[in-house]
Amino acid sequence: MTLKPLDGFQSLQTHHCVTGSMRGIYLYNSHDISEEMLLGIGAGVSFSYWHFKGQPPFLGGRGNVGMAGQEGLEKTAGRRTGAVVDKFRTGSAKKAEKALLDMLAAGQPVMLTLDMGFLPYFDLSGKEYHFGGHAVVACGYDPAGQEVLIADRDGLHPVPMAALAQARGSKHRPFPPENEWYTFDFAGKRQPTADEVRQAILEQAQPMLEPPISNIGVKGIRKAGQAVPRWGESMAGEELRWALFNTYIMLTPVGGCGGGAFRYMLGRFLAEAASITADPRLAESAAEFQRIGDGWQALGEWFLHTSETPDPASHLAECAAPFRDLADQEQAAWTQLRQLASG
Repeated sequence: MTLKPLDGFQSLQTHHCVTGSMRGIYLYNSHDISEEMLLGIGAGVSFSYWHFKGQPPFLGGRGNVGMAGQEGLEKTAGRRTGAVVDKFRTGSAKKAEKALLDMLAAGQPVMLTLDMGFLPYFDLSGKEYHFGGHAVVACGYDPAGQEVLIADRDGLHPVPMAALAQARGSKHRPFPPENEWYTFDFAGKRQPTADEVRQAILEQAQPMLEPPISNIGVKGIRKAGQAVPRWGESMAGEELRWALFNTYIMLTPVGGCGGGAFRYMLGRFLAEAASITADPRLAESAAEFQRIGDGWQALGEWFLHTSETPDPASHLAECAAPFRDLADQEQAAWTQLRQLASG
């Protein structure tokens, strides 16, 4: 048989794996919320820099990722759009598979978290790459062929059940997916209110301006700007090249941030927020974050170019000034945005 999605499920071209997957499920349940609104209303934008021993450095623009003390974008966005979102994990591959197939049999697509490195449709150019925080939607099943149809950012892909189980149960750090999946109850679905939009903005501005630790927010940007020029002291050769290339992925559309370290998506959220709140000043903030996104995009391209030079370590100091400029711009933009949302 030709593997087809559930009747009524729409394959979408999306920007970010989490909000894109959520939008697909929302639309299937007749709840039309933009991907940008889901990101913003879910307090999903921030900045963080991490470099754990034995792992490549990580620079990213996401926030509210479900760390200790965080509700997680999925539940926060659900709460503000009238959807009850629940997260499940299990150490049993059999239980995970049964839950998946039961939901598909009941006519509901399933949002899954998995390791993209085990998905056969990703072209990783022969390199081993693992990221266990990737979200997709399972939207069809062929029991005879033992395949599940996966909706990803670029469209639909049939995936063998064995490969899907491997991706869901990956042990690779720092983000092992632990067979994670989500359920959605849209009985109380609604559009977000103006007060909820303002609160979501404040929840993103606060950690950007007053982070709990120096790895996050504007302080995290400044920390990255000091740390990257020193990468050559702890990494060399292919390890350094990969760290640079991986950062390029995370800051540009390639990695699913919509470009500009999520700032382009943030700008479009703020444009919608200006309409919902009837505050045109938010449209000015939207334009400012679009400009900041251009800066992040240019920096991402610098990481790619530097990864391809004969001696990447000799160029690392070049990024210090762009990081400082971006930190200053973000400090000013988030300060202004917090004032607008507070008023």
